[in-house]
Order: sequence, then structure tokens, then C-alpha cells
Amino acid sequence: MSEVGHHRSHRGLIRPPVPGDRRAAVDAIIVPSVRSEFSLVQAGRLAALLGATLLVLCSGRSRARPVIDCLARMSTLRVIAVDFPHAGVPGLPALETSTVLGGSRLQRRADTSAKRNLGLVLARMSGWRTVVFLDDDITVPDAADLERAAALLDTHDGVGLKIGGYPDNSVVCHANRETGDDQQDTFIGGGALAVPADRIDSFFPEIYNEDWFFLLDDAGLRPVCQVGRALQQAYDPFADPNRARREEFGDVLAEGVFARLDRRLPITAGTDYWSSFLAARLRLIEEIENRIDRDSRVGGPMREALAAAKGRLRYIRPEACVHYLEAWQNDRKTWRDFMAELPRRPEGAGGPEVVRAAVRSFGLTSVMSAGRGRRRSEPERTVPPPAPGAAWRISPSPARRSAPVGR
Repeated sequence: MSEVGHHRSHRGLIRPPVPGDRRAAVDAIIVPSVRSEFSLVQAGRLAALLGATLLVLCSGRSRARPVIDCLARMSTLRVIAVDFPHAGVPGLPALETSTVLGGSRLQRRADTSAKRNLGLVLARMSGWRTVVFLDDDITVPDAADLERAAALLDTHDGVGLKIGGYPDNSVVCHANRETGDDQQDTFIGGGALAVPADRIDSFFPEIYNEDWFFLLDDAGLRPVCQVGRALQQAYDPFADPNRARREEFGDVLAEGVFARLDRRLPITAGTDYWSSFLAARLRLIEEIENRIDRDSRVGGPMREALAAAKGRLRYIRPEACVHYLEAWQNDRKTWRDFMAELPRRPEGAGGPEVVRAAVRSFGLTSVMSAGRGRRRSEPERTVPPPAPGAAWRISPSPARRSAPVGR
């Protein structure tokens, strides 16, 4: 393992699997959706099987009303869909990590992180204890794997399913694997991740690899493990060079931080470390370029994607890495304080009407199904919702206004 540079795997940081087959209830599945409503059928199936509420946060090609119409035939499914506003959600904290890059080309303009953060807030306000984040291009063959993940949250802050089907990697790491480095590994990701919504105080920053940062605390990686299996739909990572450009800054930061954790070093590092890491990153990309088979079908697109990553890498300065991580540390406190002040439901997990009241408190609109699911081997919970807006009204203020989020 090199002193400074790319590590093929960070699996040594993950706790070993826990023996046995314990299971626990899943209160909700949260999907930050950007694809058409038909991509949510699998998530709906899982939620119906588990008796969990499905919360869909919609943007891009995803719209709340078509989502509900599509899933309406699942009569036992409880689902609520929210149209996520392009300008962000008033009432959520303004985060430095969304502004520290000053709108430069290093800024990642996507709303995945903001939607997951909203999901955490709605989960806390709704009294949900255990939620699973699931991307709309992920399939879980065995619904019980989500219950197995939920059962481990009493001793872990995150439990990811092992992603199969297609590797969950950045463009550069895909190229590294496809040019012969069969040791290139994947890590726990937000695409299929169970979290303890009633106590987690972390957030997803607006950056690529936001799920890796979500799993960190002040000292290092939180207690995490993996159980079960999920399948990622195949895609072409080299089809659009802009994908590599958008990923590069977040991939550099996350790989650089986790390389330090592999060596039992603190997260914080100065410009000397980041200068060395950026130089090592450039060498890695150039080594991959040299291994590309010129006769390969993907050789041309892969070269273009790597050239895009390398071009973006040249704009990353060591100072930008240090400043972003300082902003992230500041945001951790901001988010902790915000979550601690949220009104909670002491009675336990609430159903869609309870969630809908929380959604309305942020001035957002939602559409709800008429399904009345029943958790397996458990009577249906009957927790009445509060009077609309009475207990959960949150007034937007300049100190709590999310930065504009784009796709």
C-alpha cells in the first residue's frame, strides 16, 4: 500500500459480518428519484413486502403524481411522493459545503445529497427509527436482506448492502478495473444503505461520494458493516466525459481521506499531503491511460473520459481540498444542531399522513396513495397525525435556507 496515493480497497475499515440471521422492522424506504415512475416498481415491491412506507423524493424525470398513479395498483403499499423544488428546501440549514466552491467548475450541481438530507429530516420528524436509502436503479432480490441490515443498526451507524450486478465505482476506478487492475474494489454506498434515523446526526454534503462523507464522524469512519445483496443496473461509465469531470473533485477528496483512514491517520491534513495526493492521482490516471487496449471497443470513450478527469484534476488545488474539508467540519456541527432542535414524534413511527404533515411544514407539496400496508407479523400501527401545521410549523429564515440545487 503506497504512502500517499490511490488505495484499491478500503474494506479493511468495515466491521466484519455479524453471524446469525437477526431481523428487524424497516419503517421506511427513501428513494431520491430522478428516473421515470416505472423505475420505482422494485422499491414499491420491497416496501409492500416489508410493510414499510415508501417515500419518493422526485426531480428530473420523476414526478410525484405519475409515481403515485404507477404504484396505485399495489393496494397494500403506503407511499408518499414529494416534488423536490429546483431551488432547494426553505427551512433546511444553509451549508458551507454547498457554497465554499463559489460556483466554480469544481462544484457538483446535483440534488441527490439535498434529497437525502430532506429524507433524514422527514424521517426524524415522523418518528421513524430505521430507514433504508435506495436508489431508483437498484434492485434487492431478497427483501429480508433489508430487515437483516436494520437489525444491525443497534450497534452500527450504517449498514450497506453489497452492490453486485455492476460495480459501484467512479469513472476512474471503472477504468482502473477494466484495464487490468482486478484488485479495484467497491465500498459501502448510499444506493442501498440502512441508517438509524432516530439518532444519526450526519448529513450528505453536495459532492460526489457524499455517502462516504455521510459515514464519517469527527475522528474517522463510523461503525459500519455490510450484509445482504443489491444489484446495480448496468450503465456505460464512459459514455459522457462530463460524468468524469463532475466526479473528480469528490473522488479526489474521498479517496484522499479514506487513504488516510486506511493508515490510521486523522481526517485532517494540510496542503503538503494534498499536493502529494494530487500528484499521485495524476500518475494513476496516466498509468491507466497507458494500459488501455487501443483495439478495445471502449478504448476511445475511455480515453476521452480519462482526459476529462485529468483536465478537471488540474484545476484542483491543495488549498481547495483543505478549505472544503474545513467547511464540511463546520457543516457537521450546523447539521447536528439543526437535527437536535427538530420536533419529534415520541409515540413511534408514523404513517403517510404524519409524513405529509412534516412535508407541509416546509411548504412542500406531496401526493399520497390510499394503500394501507401491514407489517409482516405485526398489527398495523395507528398513530394519528397532528393537526396540519400545528406542531411542526418551521419558519424559514436566512440562517436556514438551502442553497440552490441543480441537476
